Amino acid sequence: MKVKNVLITGSTSGIGLAIATAFAKSGYNLVFHGLEKDGAELAAEIGKQNRINTFFSSANLLDSDEISAMVNEATAHLGDIDILVNNAGIQYVSPVEDFPLNKWNDIIAVNLTAAFCTSQAVWKGMKAKKWGRIINISSAHGLVASENKSAYVASKHGVVGLTKALALEGSGYGITVNAICPGFVKTPLVEKQIKDLAQQQDITESEVIQNNILQKHAVKNFVSPEEIAALALFLASESASMITGTSMPVDGGWTAQ
Repeated sequence: MKVKNVLITGSTSGIGLAIATAFAKSGYNLVFHGLEKDGAELAAEIGKQNRINTFFSSANLLDSDEISAMVNEATAHLGDIDILVNNAGIQYVSPVEDFPLNKWNDIIAVNLTAAFCTSQAVWKGMKAKKWGRIINISSAHGLVASENKSAYVASKHGVVGLTKALALEGSGYGITVNAICPGFVKTPLVEKQIKDLAQQQDITESEVIQNNILQKHAVKNFVSPEEIAALALFLASESASMITGTSMPVDGGWTAQ
Protein backbone atom coordinates (compact mmCIF):
# COMPACT_ATOMS: atom_id res chain seq x y z
CA MET A 1 0.00 0.00 0.00
CA LYS A 2 1.10 3.56 -0.73
CA VAL A 3 2.42 5.41 2.30
CA LYS A 4 -0.02 8.18 3.14
CA ASN A 5 1.00 11.85 3.46
CA VAL A 6 -0.13 13.89 6.46
CA LEU A 7 -0.10 17.69 6.80
CA ILE A 8 -0.32 18.99 10.36
CA THR A 9 -0.42 22.71 11.03
CA GLY A 10 1.29 23.93 14.18
CA SER A 11 3.19 20.66 14.46
CA THR A 12 6.54 21.76 15.90
CA SER A 13 5.34 22.00 19.51
CA GLY A 14 2.54 21.01 21.88
CA ILE A 15 -0.42 18.98 20.65
CA GLY A 16 0.66 19.23 17.02
CA LEU A 17 4.10 17.76 17.73
CA ALA A 18 2.54 14.89 19.68
CA ILE A 19 0.23 14.17 16.74
CA ALA A 20 3.12 14.37 14.28
CA THR A 21 5.22 12.02 16.41
CA ALA A 22 2.39 9.47 16.59
CA PHE A 23 1.90 9.53 12.81
CA ALA A 24 5.65 9.30 12.22
CA LYS A 25 5.95 6.24 14.45
CA SER A 26 3.11 4.67 12.45
CA GLY A 27 5.00 5.16 9.18
CA TYR A 28 3.17 8.12 7.62
CA ASN A 29 5.07 10.75 5.63
CA LEU A 30 4.72 14.15 7.25
CA VAL A 31 4.43 17.80 6.35
CA PHE A 32 5.49 19.76 9.42
CA HIS A 33 4.42 23.35 9.89
CA GLY A 34 5.36 25.93 12.49
CA LEU A 35 7.13 29.17 13.27
CA GLU A 36 9.97 27.76 15.39
CA LYS A 37 13.44 28.52 14.01
CA ASP A 38 14.53 24.89 14.33
CA GLY A 39 11.38 23.51 12.68
CA ALA A 40 13.15 22.24 9.57
CA GLU A 41 15.79 20.47 11.67
CA LEU A 42 13.11 18.93 13.90
CA ALA A 43 11.21 17.64 10.87
CA ALA A 44 14.35 16.16 9.36
CA GLU A 45 15.35 14.47 12.63
CA ILE A 46 11.92 12.89 13.15
CA GLY A 47 11.96 11.76 9.53
CA LYS A 48 15.37 10.15 9.96
CA GLN A 49 14.41 8.43 13.22
CA ASN A 50 11.27 6.91 11.72
CA ARG A 51 12.51 6.37 8.15
CA ILE A 52 9.79 8.50 6.62
CA ASN A 53 9.80 11.41 4.19
CA THR A 54 9.18 14.87 5.63
CA PHE A 55 8.71 18.43 4.46
CA PHE A 56 8.70 21.62 6.53
CA SER A 57 6.81 24.86 5.99
CA SER A 58 6.80 28.09 7.99
CA ALA A 59 3.79 29.48 6.11
CA ASN A 60 2.02 32.42 7.74
CA LEU A 61 -1.51 31.19 8.35
CA LEU A 62 -2.77 34.77 8.27
CA ASP A 63 -2.02 34.77 4.53
CA SER A 64 -4.17 32.57 2.27
CA ASP A 65 -1.56 32.75 -0.51
CA GLU A 66 1.09 31.31 1.81
CA ILE A 67 -1.30 28.51 2.81
CA SER A 68 -1.85 27.63 -0.86
CA ALA A 69 1.90 27.74 -1.49
CA MET A 70 2.51 25.43 1.51
CA VAL A 71 0.13 22.80 0.15
CA ASN A 72 1.48 23.10 -3.40
CA GLU A 73 5.11 22.80 -2.27
CA ALA A 74 4.35 19.89 0.04
CA THR A 75 2.49 18.11 -2.75
CA ALA A 76 5.43 18.65 -5.10
CA HIS A 77 7.80 17.05 -2.55
CA LEU A 78 5.65 14.21 -1.18
CA GLY A 79 2.60 13.82 -3.41
CA ASP A 80 -1.05 14.55 -2.66
CA ILE A 81 -2.05 15.18 0.94
CA ASP A 82 -4.13 12.25 2.19
CA ILE A 83 -4.70 13.43 5.76
CA LEU A 84 -4.97 17.01 7.01
CA VAL A 85 -4.84 17.94 10.68
CA ASN A 86 -5.79 21.55 11.33
CA ASN A 87 -4.14 22.05 14.69
CA ALA A 88 -2.58 25.53 14.75
CA GLY A 89 -4.26 28.01 17.05
CA ILE A 90 -3.74 31.22 18.98
CA GLN A 91 -5.44 32.72 22.04
CA TYR A 92 -5.99 36.09 23.71
CA VAL A 93 -7.87 36.70 26.94
CA SER A 94 -9.68 39.96 27.65
CA PRO A 95 -13.11 41.28 28.68
CA VAL A 96 -15.16 42.07 25.59
CA GLU A 97 -15.16 45.83 26.20
CA ASP A 98 -11.35 45.88 26.04
CA PHE A 99 -10.85 43.20 23.39
CA PRO A 100 -8.64 44.63 20.60
CA LEU A 101 -10.14 44.21 17.14
CA ASN A 102 -6.77 43.20 15.67
CA LYS A 103 -6.57 40.34 18.18
CA TRP A 104 -10.11 39.24 17.25
CA ASN A 105 -9.22 39.28 13.55
CA ASP A 106 -5.99 37.32 14.03
CA ILE A 107 -7.66 34.63 16.16
CA ILE A 108 -10.49 34.14 13.67
CA ALA A 109 -7.96 34.07 10.81
CA VAL A 110 -5.59 31.49 12.34
CA ASN A 111 -8.09 29.30 14.18
CA LEU A 112 -10.93 29.24 11.64
CA THR A 113 -10.14 30.81 8.27
CA ALA A 114 -6.83 28.96 7.94
CA ALA A 115 -8.62 25.65 8.60
CA PHE A 116 -11.00 26.49 5.76
CA CYS A 117 -8.13 27.47 3.43
CA THR A 118 -6.07 24.33 4.10
CA SER A 119 -9.15 22.14 3.69
CA GLN A 120 -10.01 23.84 0.43
CA ALA A 121 -6.43 23.41 -0.82
CA VAL A 122 -6.40 19.62 -0.28
CA TRP A 123 -10.05 18.99 -1.17
CA LYS A 124 -9.74 18.45 -4.92
CA GLY A 125 -6.99 15.87 -4.48
CA MET A 126 -8.96 13.95 -1.85
CA LYS A 127 -12.12 14.12 -3.94
CA ALA A 128 -10.32 12.82 -7.05
CA LYS A 129 -8.94 9.84 -5.10
CA LYS A 130 -12.25 9.31 -3.29
CA TRP A 131 -10.39 9.13 0.00
CA GLY A 132 -9.33 11.66 2.58
CA ARG A 133 -9.27 12.52 6.24
CA ILE A 134 -9.56 16.00 7.73
CA ILE A 135 -9.17 16.26 11.49
CA ASN A 136 -9.79 19.65 13.07
CA ILE A 137 -8.41 20.32 16.52
CA SER A 138 -11.17 22.44 18.02
CA SER A 139 -11.55 22.72 21.80
CA ALA A 140 -14.00 22.19 24.60
CA HIS A 141 -14.54 25.88 23.87
CA GLY A 142 -16.00 24.77 20.56
CA LEU A 143 -18.84 23.23 22.56
CA VAL A 144 -19.17 25.50 25.59
CA ALA A 145 -18.07 29.04 26.44
CA SER A 146 -15.96 30.80 29.04
CA GLU A 147 -15.82 34.48 29.88
CA ASN A 148 -13.08 36.75 28.47
CA LYS A 149 -12.40 34.47 25.50
CA SER A 150 -14.92 35.80 22.98
CA ALA A 151 -12.72 35.42 19.88
CA TYR A 152 -11.35 32.00 20.82
CA VAL A 153 -14.80 30.62 21.66
CA ALA A 154 -16.28 32.05 18.46
CA SER A 155 -13.45 30.62 16.35
CA LYS A 156 -13.66 27.17 17.88
CA HIS A 157 -17.46 27.05 17.56
CA GLY A 158 -16.85 27.99 13.94
CA VAL A 159 -14.46 25.06 13.53
CA VAL A 160 -17.17 22.69 14.78
CA GLY A 161 -19.62 24.14 12.23
CA LEU A 162 -17.04 23.93 9.44
CA THR A 163 -16.43 20.30 10.38
CA LYS A 164 -20.10 19.43 9.97
CA ALA A 165 -20.47 21.23 6.65
CA LEU A 166 -17.37 19.64 5.11
CA ALA A 167 -18.38 16.20 6.41
CA LEU A 168 -21.61 16.47 4.44
CA GLU A 169 -19.81 17.64 1.30
CA GLY A 170 -17.26 14.85 1.54
CA SER A 171 -19.67 12.05 2.34
CA GLY A 172 -19.96 10.82 -1.23
CA TYR A 173 -16.22 10.86 -1.88
CA GLY A 174 -14.73 8.83 0.96
CA ILE A 175 -13.67 12.00 2.81
CA THR A 176 -14.34 12.08 6.53
CA VAL A 177 -14.13 15.28 8.55
CA ASN A 178 -14.12 15.29 12.34
CA ALA A 179 -13.18 17.59 15.19
CA ILE A 180 -11.39 16.77 18.41
CA CYS A 181 -12.33 19.03 21.32
CA PRO A 182 -9.67 18.89 24.04
CA GLY A 183 -10.02 20.28 27.51
CA PHE A 184 -6.98 21.91 29.04
CA VAL A 185 -3.70 20.51 27.75
CA LYS A 186 -0.46 21.84 29.26
CA THR A 187 0.82 23.38 26.04
CA PRO A 188 2.96 26.55 25.76
CA LEU A 189 -0.28 28.49 25.11
CA VAL A 190 -1.87 27.25 28.37
CA GLU A 191 1.37 27.69 30.35
CA LYS A 192 1.43 31.35 29.31
CA GLN A 193 -2.20 31.69 30.36
CA ILE A 194 -1.34 30.23 33.79
CA LYS A 195 1.52 32.69 34.26
CA ASP A 196 -0.64 35.64 33.19
CA LEU A 197 -3.48 34.69 35.55
CA ALA A 198 -1.06 34.19 38.45
CA GLN A 199 0.28 37.71 37.94
CA GLN A 200 -3.16 39.25 37.48
CA GLN A 201 -4.61 37.58 40.59
CA ASP A 202 -1.41 37.67 42.68
CA ILE A 203 -1.58 33.96 43.44
CA THR A 204 0.71 31.01 42.73
CA GLU A 205 0.63 29.10 39.46
CA SER A 206 -0.46 25.99 41.39
CA GLU A 207 -3.45 27.91 42.72
CA VAL A 208 -4.30 29.07 39.19
CA ILE A 209 -4.20 25.49 37.94
CA GLN A 210 -6.53 24.21 40.65
CA ASN A 211 -8.87 27.21 40.98
CA ASN A 212 -9.06 28.46 37.40
CA ILE A 213 -7.80 25.93 34.89
CA LEU A 214 -8.80 22.47 36.11
CA GLN A 215 -11.84 23.74 37.98
CA LYS A 216 -13.95 22.91 34.90
CA HIS A 217 -12.59 19.37 34.55
CA ALA A 218 -14.49 16.67 36.42
CA VAL A 219 -11.23 14.69 36.34
CA LYS A 220 -8.70 17.05 37.89
CA ASN A 221 -5.86 16.39 35.49
CA PHE A 222 -4.59 17.96 32.31
CA VAL A 223 -5.37 16.13 29.07
CA SER A 224 -2.11 14.75 27.68
CA PRO A 225 -1.05 15.58 24.11
CA GLU A 226 -0.55 11.85 23.54
CA GLU A 227 -4.24 11.19 24.23
CA ILE A 228 -5.20 13.69 21.53
CA ALA A 229 -2.65 12.12 19.16
CA ALA A 230 -4.05 8.62 19.72
CA LEU A 231 -7.55 9.77 18.79
CA ALA A 232 -6.28 11.59 15.70
CA LEU A 233 -4.45 8.45 14.58
CA PHE A 234 -7.65 6.43 14.96
CA LEU A 235 -9.75 8.96 13.05
CA ALA A 236 -7.25 8.76 10.19
CA SER A 237 -7.55 4.98 9.98
CA GLU A 238 -9.78 2.78 7.84
CA SER A 239 -11.54 1.70 11.03
CA ALA A 240 -13.02 5.21 11.33
CA SER A 241 -14.51 5.34 7.83
CA MET A 242 -18.06 5.67 9.21
CA ILE A 243 -17.20 8.39 11.70
CA THR A 244 -17.71 11.82 10.17
CA GLY A 245 -19.16 15.18 11.17
CA THR A 246 -18.49 14.55 14.85
CA SER A 247 -16.98 16.77 17.54
CA MET A 248 -15.35 14.52 20.10
CA PRO A 249 -14.61 15.92 23.58
CA VAL A 250 -11.43 14.78 25.31
CA ASP A 251 -11.95 17.08 28.24
CA GLY A 252 -11.93 15.22 31.55
CA GLY A 253 -15.70 15.47 31.78
CA TRP A 254 -15.87 19.27 31.34
CA THR A 255 -18.75 19.25 28.84
CA ALA A 256 -20.61 16.50 30.73
CA GLN A 257 -21.54 18.97 33.47
